[in-house]
Amino acid sequence: MEPFLNKCFPEVYTKMIKDTKISNYCKFDSQLLTSFTSSLYVAGLVATFFASPVTRAFGRRPSILVGGAAFLAGAALGGAAYNIYMLIVGRVLLGVGVDFANQVKYYSFALEMAKQAGWSVPFYLSEMAPSHYRGAFNMGFQFCVGAGVLAANLLNYFTEKIKGGWGWGISLAMAAVPASILTLGTFFLPETPNSLIQNNKDPDNAKHML
Repeated sequence: MEPFLNKCFPEVYTKMIKDTKISNYCKFDSQLLTSFTSSLYVAGLVATFFASPVTRAFGRRPSILVGGAAFLAGAALGGAAYNIYMLIVGRVLLGVGVDFANQVKYYSFALEMAKQAGWSVPFYLSEMAPSHYRGAFNMGFQFCVGAGVLAANLLNYFTEKIKGGWGWGISLAMAAVPASILTLGTFFLPETPNSLIQNNKDPDNAKHML
């Protein structure tokens, strides 16, 4: 959004306004803007090395909770940002949240007798859903991701039209809505029986969960 560029990346905004004939790829040629954009993905890459051990050691539920909390903090910083540093830190926290909530988890064939892969939330769904509904639950997760992308684009479309140039803050802060649902909902989730057995915690409860 132009007010966002004007506030946080004034050099890019000035270049965009003055040079109407130059390609957008040249207008947005800014290392600072690139750092803001890519910081989420770099943070997600680094968090990958920590997310899987956390999930394995503490369980699926705490991993989802960490992801939701990081999302909330990132959304709060992004919505309240008044300089580029707050924006980048917010993006980094969002990257950590993305990775913890959507991590790829691999198990060693030698240790588990099989190789499995899954994201933190779909992995939880796969372990908790009845076998005859497991595919539907995981497809529901993918459907909700697509619905979220659509909702985000619609939100951006309407917040861009807000007069005064502060719509970008609302756009960034609204990430807290799904993050809140994810974080608060986690408190009502039980741990999966697989995780309880894997960590030798309360086998009777694991049997009850099954």
